[in-house]
Amino acid sequence: MNLSKSRYCKGIQCKKFLWLDENKREVRDDSILNQQILEAGSRVGDLAMGYYSDYIEVPYNDDKSIMIAETQQVLDAKIKTICEASFSFNKSFCSADILRVLDNGFEIIEVKSSTAIKPIYYDDVAYQYYVLTSCGLNVTKVSIMYINKNYKRQDDLDLHRLLNIHDCTEKARSMKEEVAANIVRFRKYTASEDEPAIDIGTHCSDPYDCVYSTYCWRHIPENSLFTIPNKALRFDKKIDLYRRGIVRFEQLLDSNEKFSTAALLQVVTHVYNRPPTIDKEALCSFLETLSWPLYFLDFETFGEAIPPYKGLRPYMQVPFQYSLHIQKSPGAVPEHREFLAEEGRDPRRSLAECLCADIPENICVLTYNMGFEKGRIKELTDFLKKSYPNLASHLMNIHNNIKDLMKPFRSRAYYSKELEGSYSIKKVLPALCPNDPELDYNALDLVHNGIEAQIAYAQLYNASPEEKQRIRAALLAYCCLDTLAMVKILEKLQKICG
Repeated sequence: MNLSKSRYCKGIQCKKFLWLDENKREVRDDSILNQQILEAGSRVGDLAMGYYSDYIEVPYNDDKSIMIAETQQVLDAKIKTICEASFSFNKSFCSADILRVLDNGFEIIEVKSSTAIKPIYYDDVAYQYYVLTSCGLNVTKVSIMYINKNYKRQDDLDLHRLLNIHDCTEKARSMKEEVAANIVRFRKYTASEDEPAIDIGTHCSDPYDCVYSTYCWRHIPENSLFTIPNKALRFDKKIDLYRRGIVRFEQLLDSNEKFSTAALLQVVTHVYNRPPTIDKEALCSFLETLSWPLYFLDFETFGEAIPPYKGLRPYMQVPFQYSLHIQKSPGAVPEHREFLAEEGRDPRRSLAECLCADIPENICVLTYNMGFEKGRIKELTDFLKKSYPNLASHLMNIHNNIKDLMKPFRSRAYYSKELEGSYSIKKVLPALCPNDPELDYNALDLVHNGIEAQIAYAQLYNASPEEKQRIRAALLAYCCLDTLAMVKILEKLQKICG
């Protein structure tokens, strides 16, 4: 078995991953991988290469022996900073993100796009320390470079403030023997003809989602305790119940375990096929808080690890698009307005100007999960209040008049079996408005959820004119459906209340 630092860390998470990767790779499900996280890691890694000014990068090659040979050539040339320096010891390979030549030896620097140090990162650098020192390098320092979440960009990007460096030399040294033992253990596992009898558990998604989870979880029935949202029943509690043989909803009811009200409602409604639970008084009280005309608002946002514009922090969510349905009276045909920023430009001011032009002051604005929209509006206000005080004042007026359509579903004033314990709009809409082709997210082109919207917007920058036209149309259609969904959901609540 050939190891890399990523495969070693996967083995730390679950040894069965390595066996499957070596012996049953056809059952991998790479759709589980979060492409956004992977792409963010690549961008941060590329940027970090310039942290120490001049550097030489060893180009990637499927033939690792070529990378190793080229690394030696760069070392022989006395280059001070090498990126992707590659080494192998006893079929254990690694490429160091950054390798620095110090006066007294070498420093390994592992680059992460996270805003915090995670325990698995120590396994990562310890593995690299083991490989490089086993190859004869005098490694005197080991560090982890990661994102400073408190960094706020000014006009120019300050790489030395964006990235923190954590010295973990002693930790890496202390784990060297552990790494050697793990490698022996991993090879023993993968050499076995029998699949390891490692059951599902918290390790299936911690610290990373596993590409073999679909295979390993195939024995779990559809209506199991794992369909209960983690907010209603903690994941570690689910695993504990599973290991005690309690998996199906019926088993949960027979177990005499105590559950949250939300979890119990989901289980009982499903097991006994109960009709929707409706608290008419609570629904009507919610509707009484609304006033017409109603403005249904939804944002789409992006959040970059590397802040692209002034005033942004890492991963700060920036609205680039909104959809607005305007209903002047109950039952009236709604008017639709929308905004989608041009790619490659800071969208904040133009979006704010259009939003204030579309939404008058002192108007009731309805969102779904208002904390998100209110948070983005407050951030826009803070950004604009010095240069555009009138615009900022109008934005805060919108902010202060927002109501949340999620409220009656989050409080379970309305609950049905079709919601499956969730109160997201993607569950509520088909539950209240089933079989309506106009409201089918799956029928949309390219963009079906918020993550796909972020990816699509990022793709606009390098797209051909034809591709841009299709992507923009898809983004507009998706965001439009989000606010149309709110109109339709509200209509259903109004009918319930008569």
